[in-house]
Amino acid sequence: MTSPLFGQMMDVPLLASSLLSHAARHFGDTEIVSRRIEGDIHRYTWRDCEKRAKQLSQALIGLGVQPGERIGTLAWNGYRHLECYFGVTGMGAVCHTINPRLFPDQVAFIVNHADDEYVAFDMTFATLVDIIAPQCPNVKGWIALGDETCISTHLADMATPALSYETLIGRCDGDYPWPVLDERSASFLCYTSGTTGNPKGALYTHRSTVLHAFAASLPDAMGCSARDAILPVVPMFHVNAWGIPHAAPLVGAKLVLPGNCLDGKALYELMEAEGVTFSAGVPTVWLGLLNYMKQAGVRFNTLKRTVIGGSACPPAMLRSFEDEYGVEVIHAWGMTEMSPLGTLAKLTWRQQQLTPDEQRHLREKQGHVMFGVDMKVVGDDGQELPWDGTSFGDLHVRGPWVIDRYFRKDDSPLIDGWFPTGDVATIDADGFMHITDRSKDVIKSGGEWISSIDLENVMMSHPQVAEAACIACSHPKWTERPLVVVVLRPGATVTREELLAFYDGKVAKWWKPDDVVFADELPHTATGKLQKLRLRELYREHVLPTVDEKVV
Repeated sequence: MTSPLFGQMMDVPLLASSLLSHAARHFGDTEIVSRRIEGDIHRYTWRDCEKRAKQLSQALIGLGVQPGERIGTLAWNGYRHLECYFGVTGMGAVCHTINPRLFPDQVAFIVNHADDEYVAFDMTFATLVDIIAPQCPNVKGWIALGDETCISTHLADMATPALSYETLIGRCDGDYPWPVLDERSASFLCYTSGTTGNPKGALYTHRSTVLHAFAASLPDAMGCSARDAILPVVPMFHVNAWGIPHAAPLVGAKLVLPGNCLDGKALYELMEAEGVTFSAGVPTVWLGLLNYMKQAGVRFNTLKRTVIGGSACPPAMLRSFEDEYGVEVIHAWGMTEMSPLGTLAKLTWRQQQLTPDEQRHLREKQGHVMFGVDMKVVGDDGQELPWDGTSFGDLHVRGPWVIDRYFRKDDSPLIDGWFPTGDVATIDADGFMHITDRSKDVIKSGGEWISSIDLENVMMSHPQVAEAACIACSHPKWTERPLVVVVLRPGATVTREELLAFYDGKVAKWWKPDDVVFADELPHTATGKLQKLRLRELYREHVLPTVDEKVV
């Protein structure tokens, strides 16, 4: 057999540290602005960030941390957390971002399952650390992200001994050349939010991290550039803030980090003060921002576009951003298992020739895949379904930043080389994907499927509704029928009957929910998604008024 002819290009590995080195060398004076836990605004540059990240690498080596070992973080979006991203991975260890919004027992499980050597934490999580530390005997030390003065002031009542981050890195000079690692070595470890069972770990590689950053920055993805000031509202403990901490240095953008102040007023004021042009977050956060702006009568002066993902963006929210405030909404979809980005709703040249209503209808879907991701929809028999926009089934994906298996799991979830996402979707002839439901949330009525997401989107467009969730309720004749749980806006007086009538002409008659119930609030997961499992538990005994009626 003839040997293949290899090209003669440099064999330079794709490493997370190379992203920071690029920003420090070519965009060294570009700012990173952080609202600190201490309450003030901190400013420095990409050049400063690299030096301190190298100091952290040196400090970890001094503590005996070996390549491949895990360093956990319990932290908000801030410059010290960013330094952990690069200082930990740069020396060959694995940065394990932990979601502090999970239940303490789940956090302890994650720390133990990852076998974290050290855990760095923001001081707001001191109580959480005290709760979980006795359950995590293998952790060698807890590192408070602050200086000695701040720690003595804010952690005086903390029972768990804590090292000072600033003291640790202050002993090092930062004269540290990034080692040349195998690009297939592990870089980051992120766990699923654990809505059912124990959370599962997705272990990324340096190669997948850099490739994901490249793809995320493309014009038809997030479109990041050096002309942007980017504020990730999505937390850095939520799938690496959707890759923004890697995309920003790749393009040399200004980075604005909001810390733990995520209320509408604080976000708006930081965006305006720092000239933010691009942001990203889940719908629940944007709901708070839009409510604040409406009540305060203020507008954006610099924000041009935002990515909304984590759960489906309600069409009413998309219209509010664009029609009232002139901000482009990029609807996105992805998963922890996908690093996380998979699709974004950016229109092609041909689609831009459609009417405004037709364009908006498309952008309410989840959109095209980025290069590097492939997808298909399969039926119950495992066969691929046609791309006709109506055939819906289980969504499968594959690509270089999609997991092959979960961390410390021998068995692979892949089916014929494809990852089953658990989403139910359609794909149209143009390749636009639309999530119709999670497989566990779809409503099966009389053998036919009803999309809970579509019913939620209709209800969310009602002017007196703040938030809505649709779940399946047991029915003796149809097996399941839709129940909508609604949170009203302050002062709203709309009735159940009026809300049900709101569906007339908007969905098929047999899709119309059988009942509406009112709630003060809806339960959300630690990543801001509607917790439908909890809702199904709360309304398990709810009796629909149609139980003794004929449903047409």
